[in-house]
Amino acid sequence: MALPKISEARDLSDEQLAEEIVAVKKRLFQLRLQKATRQLEKPHQFRHARHRLAQLLTVEGERKRAANKENSAPDV
Repeated sequence: MALPKISEARDLSDEQLAEEIVAVKKRLFQLRLQKATRQLEKPHQFRHARHRLAQLLTVEGERKRAANKENSAPDV
């Protein structure tokens, strides 16, 4: 399974982005729980989930900075 592309995250709407962030955080929690109970069969899923979360948070931050930039720009 290949790592997800950031272009996929950029194609999401703001609402979908927020939902995806919550879903990935829940998935990471489940993976940690499986690891603690020694039920984790595919440890590479941690890397994929963390990578996806980083992508989603990056896109969210880019959008927030872009919104702040256009709101703080003085009207000429």
